[in-house]
Amino acid sequence: MCLAIPGRVIEVFEDHGLRMGRVDFGGTVKKACLAQLPEASVGDYVLVHVGFALSLVDPAEAERTYQLLEAMGLLDELKAPEGPA
Repeated sequence: MCLAIPGRVIEVFEDHGLRMGRVDFGGTVKKACLAQLPEASVGDYVLVHVGFALSLVDPAEAERTYQLLEAMGLLDELKAPEGPA
């Protein structure tokens, strides 16, 4: 099953002409493409699916989602190493 996961943007940068960000998913930090969300900035929560930020998310909703995913034991999948950068 594929899920979109909320994460907090901790850095915004450009990579090969694309607007990218480092996103914190409850302690696991991964890169995500922010090209579809030009309004996203550091501190915002975004919903990320397969490396692409799809929408902004309310911080309280992000926290509820983390709690649910943790209770279901699904957060361990986020800790898998990323492929080559």
